[in-house]
Amino acid sequence: MRNFAHSPQAGQEAKGLCALLLLFLLAINGLNVVNSYVGRNFITAIEQRKNFDFLFNAALWIGVFAGSTFCAVSQRYFEERLALLWRTWTTRQVIASYMRRRSYLRLSNTGEIENPDQRIAEDIKSFTIGTLSFVLMILNAAITVIAFSAVLWSISPLLFGVGLLYATIGTYITVRLGYSLIGLNFRQLDKEANFRAVLVHVRENAAALALARREDYLAARLTGRLADLTDNFRAIIGVHRRVGFFTTGYNWMIQILPALVVAPLFIKGEVAFGVVTQSAVAFGHLLAAFSLIVTQFQSISSFAAVVARVDSLFKAIDVPLVTPPAALISVESGDCVTYESVTLHSVRRQRMLIDNLQLSIRPGQRTFIRGPDNAARFALLRATAGTWTAGSGRIGRPSLSQLMFLPERPYLPPGTLHDIMLPVANFWSCAPGAHGEYEQRPDRARHDAVTDQQIVDVLHALEGDSLVTRAGGFAQEQQWETLFTLNDQQLLVCARLLLVAPRFVFLERPAATLEPPQLTRLLRLLSAREITYVVFDKEMSDLHPYDQLLDIEPNGSWQVVSPPLQTPAI
Repeated sequence: MRNFAHSPQAGQEAKGLCALLLLFLLAINGLNVVNSYVGRNFITAIEQRKNFDFLFNAALWIGVFAGSTFCAVSQRYFEERLALLWRTWTTRQVIASYMRRRSYLRLSNTGEIENPDQRIAEDIKSFTIGTLSFVLMILNAAITVIAFSAVLWSISPLLFGVGLLYATIGTYITVRLGYSLIGLNFRQLDKEANFRAVLVHVRENAAALALARREDYLAARLTGRLADLTDNFRAIIGVHRRVGFFTTGYNWMIQILPALVVAPLFIKGEVAFGVVTQSAVAFGHLLAAFSLIVTQFQSISSFAAVVARVDSLFKAIDVPLVTPPAALISVESGDCVTYESVTLHSVRRQRMLIDNLQLSIRPGQRTFIRGPDNAARFALLRATAGTWTAGSGRIGRPSLSQLMFLPERPYLPPGTLHDIMLPVANFWSCAPGAHGEYEQRPDRARHDAVTDQQIVDVLHALEGDSLVTRAGGFAQEQQWETLFTLNDQQLLVCARLLLVAPRFVFLERPAATLEPPQLTRLLRLLSAREITYVVFDKEMSDLHPYDQLLDIEPNGSWQVVSPPLQTPAI
């Protein structure tokens, strides 16, 4: 919250909204106090049959109601504005850390927290709205206590003491009855997310599911997830019942307690009849302030679960990247890609994949890395990209902005054809600013970085001219995995590669998605643009387009061998 208040983007607006909220809270409580006195005088005028006082206080009461309505609606409006501003700012910071630090990959691999996507999309929303709501409730309760304590004390010190004792006992009993709701609500959020995750899986894999005919298995899995969330929610309902019995009776008693104390005073003639109604109003406001936990316990228990989930998300994302002394490290070093004493293991370190690799790939040195062990090639490619940590040694390479990696299965984010061809959009600074936040800044050159004609030209060079028409033009939003085959998607990825023109490109089994003539054409275009390519595959029939070969054996040993002597120009 402190960083949010000092944010250059949102801080000033947040402070202004907070000031307005405080102003309206004071106004609402002031009008409530005035309302209690006007109501008292109104009832007293009726009892004493004073027509002028009756009409005057009725008009005044209507004016107080109008003012209270305006203040209440305005306070709610500015509360929602501030909650939205806070949610947007917080979510933006979390997304920046989640994506830029590759926390999404670490959390996916480790399973450290469940459903981080739901926590970012839903729990942060509930956290910001709930926090602001409860802060305002507490602040309003404090102002109410100050405003109505004097009113109630002036009517009857005994009534003030009864209200304080009643609220204290009610709060204690409510907490004892409903404490288990916090854990139950925490688990319910995850069980709901797990159920939705299977539904999303069914939708995203509908075609493959229909061909595999695994509907019964997934139906059983969905039913099991549904049973989990139903059992947990049944427990929540049981606790709600216990708490509800007590809080409902507690709230009913509030209506009669002030009359039990003040009515005898009226009967004795010590107070006017309007004081009876004023005491009920004042007692209700004061006890509502004292009984905040009782009246809001179910909301508080749900909010506590959200706070715990958001806190675990923040801690998981902000884990410092500590590199053990013997760990595999990747550093930006010079113009070459070098592997110095690189040893790679399987994820759980059950076996060695590559043993003490020593290799250098210079700019222009076209390299083919082959071997029968898919896991070894996979690990070496990921280690070069900095996403494989099971191993030791040192990998030196240019900055990641000068490297591109093309996995075996092409990846194209949703968007327009023009958007997916653009270089990486730099919306965020690389490091947090002075107040711990990532600065958002527009990339003015982003849309001008690539023209439609350049896209047409590079697709023509790859003989993929029809892709533009099939994509619906350059400005049509598409889900590429449902529109194009893997071969077409890979052609688009290759087109972007040629447009971005990195210094090095690492291709994982390109022959799996590209036809032989397409792959030959791609390698020729890469050489023409002076882009150094490194290909990872089990074997390749044509080794002429390479300057060096690295053979990786199943036992982790390796050797660098020479390619065929006759290397045709490509």
